[in-house]
Amino acid sequence: MSPCAWAALLASCASAGMLSAADVSGTIVIERKLTRRSVTAPAPAYQRGVAVELGAIPAQDPLAFERSHVVVYLEGKPSTPVAANASGDSVTIEQQDRQFVPDLIVVPAGSTVSFPNLDAIFHNVFSLSKPRSFDLGNYPKGQTRKIVFPTPGVVYVYCHLHPNMAASIVITPNQWSSKVDSDGQFRLADVPPGKYTAVAWHKSAGFFRQTVTVTEQGAPPLHFVIPFAADPADKSIAKSVTAR
Repeated sequence: MSPCAWAALLASCASAGMLSAADVSGTIVIERKLTRRSVTAPAPAYQRGVAVELGAIPAQDPLAFERSHVVVYLEGKPSTPVAANASGDSVTIEQQDRQFVPDLIVVPAGSTVSFPNLDAIFHNVFSLSKPRSFDLGNYPKGQTRKIVFPTPGVVYVYCHLHPNMAASIVITPNQWSSKVDSDGQFRLADVPPGKYTAVAWHKSAGFFRQTVTVTEQGAPPLHFVIPFAADPADKSIAKSVTAR
């Protein structure tokens, strides 16, 4: 390739944001337990036929559990073109031991989610959430159902037959999203330069937002403090975030 052609290729890549994308990373701080664990009746109390034991919840640091149930994503149009939101691949939420596994996923708008039943009993997966309501009907072990989620938002998923079962699907407007790890760390890779709103979401605490500007040199680290008032009189909220 001639030097002129190579320069033209580099210029084209730069204009498409391929050479100047940067990572957006940060930390989530949660200092109090947020999630109220559900109390589930024994299987014989509401189930006929084959008995399926409720899956055991592994011992875990409560704050690590809370941090790992936060999703971070970006809102706002970038200054350069981006790839299509959905890859067409299916993400899976299994029905296993009368639980949804995992109980939280994050996918870009347009993605497909599969709901296979791995239990020796029927399940009936449904949602009444505005971004995507559905009812998959009763189906047995070995079968699966799939749903496409075209609209950004949060979808809460339940089972008609087992009231303890619950999961959340966060549908984001683009591919820059991530679940937070148990240490409170997250990273959104290859974000084109531009001004965005970084959104942190937790099922019990709601939405928290910060503005972030990505340049060719990178982006400043983000720091979200997710508040929870143990006392109703405690109205302190970290000034660095706003809830909606």
